[in-house]
Amino acid sequence: MSTGEPTTGEPTTREPATRRRARGPNDPDRRNRIARAAIAVIAERGIDALTHRAVAAEAGVPLGSTTYHFATLDDLVAVALDEAAQRSVAALREWDRTLAPGTDPAAALADFVLASVTEQREHTIAEYNLYALALQRPHLRAAAVAWDDALAEVFIARTDPLTGQMVATLTCGLLMQAVLTDTTPSREHLESLYRRALRD
Repeated sequence: MSTGEPTTGEPTTREPATRRRARGPNDPDRRNRIARAAIAVIAERGIDALTHRAVAAEAGVPLGSTTYHFATLDDLVAVALDEAAQRSVAALREWDRTLAPGTDPAAALADFVLASVTEQREHTIAEYNLYALALQRPHLRAAAVAWDDALAEVFIARTDPLTGQMVATLTCGLLMQAVLTDTTPSREHLESLYRRALRD
């Protein structure tokens, strides 16, 4: 019975199994891990510290992996902005999803902002560093606008188009102002701003 293997002629050279496996996607999350590492570098050391080498070290991957997936520093910045936007929107949607029926929205929004500028301060700073870069780098503006639109959608779903956009703009402004200083805004002040915006 034939086994499919040649029995005569030159012997067949087989590629080692380990090499064959290495060609496959043995680290499918590596690209996303590099993107998350880029945000971590910015959060810990600032936007000026963002380099391929720093990101590779943070992600625990070879330097060549970062340049393979993101050839230029602009590519790294772009994916970091996209990752930051997705994370920011996901956090807001999770906050919205877990609000109990009857929750006071102005109070809940004040708590959300406070948590973002205290417990999550470093990540919020990193996000707004990336957001602000869109002013200087036109190719990032579409991602920044999409980020704004996604945030507004969450508030529009709870209110109406005009109020939702106003609350989204207020939230964005409050977060940016809060991380520019070392003074944490008072919960009472934040709540009063949201009450006015929501016409409570």
